[in-house]
Amino acid sequence: MAGFLEQWRGAEVVIEASTHSPWVHDLIVEQGQKVVVANMRELPRLRNKTDREDARRLARMGRADRELLKPIWHRPARERADLAVVRSREQLMTTRTALVNHVRGLVKSYGERLPGCASEAFVSKCAGLIPEPLRAAAEPILRALGEINRQIKELNKTVAGLCQQYEETRLLRTVPGVGELTALTYRLTVSDPGRFACSRNVGAYLGLKPGRAQSGEQDPQLGISKTGDRLLRRLLAQVACYILGPFAPDSALRQWGLILKQAGLKRNGKNKGHWRAMVAVARKLAVILHRMWVKQEAWQAFPPAA
Repeated sequence: MAGFLEQWRGAEVVIEASTHSPWVHDLIVEQGQKVVVANMRELPRLRNKTDREDARRLARMGRADRELLKPIWHRPARERADLAVVRSREQLMTTRTALVNHVRGLVKSYGERLPGCASEAFVSKCAGLIPEPLRAAAEPILRALGEINRQIKELNKTVAGLCQQYEETRLLRTVPGVGELTALTYRLTVSDPGRFACSRNVGAYLGLKPGRAQSGEQDPQLGISKTGDRLLRRLLAQVACYILGPFAPDSALRQWGLILKQAGLKRNGKNKGHWRAMVAVARKLAVILHRMWVKQEAWQAFPPAA
């Protein structure tokens, strides 16, 4: 591929976003050429789709206006590798939850019920309570759970070590409820704060902004777009739940969220009012974290009025 690119010195290259596009992007940059990674999900589909027609369309759109390609940002290779650690931990957490639920379902089919406990303590607290006919089926899963618990602990140490390498995480962790995992995931997902012209754009980038379908006089209220990184969106929602909860310290963000929650409870009922306030706080938290990062300022519970 490097030999092929040699004959196109000085050209601007447009490629599709895919599982291979990160390292292809790095290779093209190493050759001294500009590259644009197109988001094919945002482009209209061709009726007669072929590789040649796809390439021709990308070339024409890149020549006319690169913003039509909805360019995708590829973070540096080191940050991709560190973010892979976070995603591997998340995959292990999901697998552990699925295995715990599987064992609980087996036991329920025999008329028994295992006591509630944290997932990491499931093996030690519930292994001896499994009915005898199910032990042959449950023991391999319990052994796998023990190994998964050990691997998760190792990855937690790795995450703590990575936080020491990224100084920005220390600043982000001054926010109540933002721990090492959330700070590191935010740092690696955003990667470069300078690529956002406005801090408010981070909320839309993470899929926490309501969608729009305006047409003439019609402007219906839609749910959030849920685009962007799903893991970071969930972590910010967890922090928002803590901020709105009974144990969080008082702050301007908490007071603003509680006002939204009370208004939502009156207008939309208990469940919708709580969830809408949580999403709003998560979106505002994403904006605040970006502003703290850009300004290099620690968290202020009650910032001075603008």
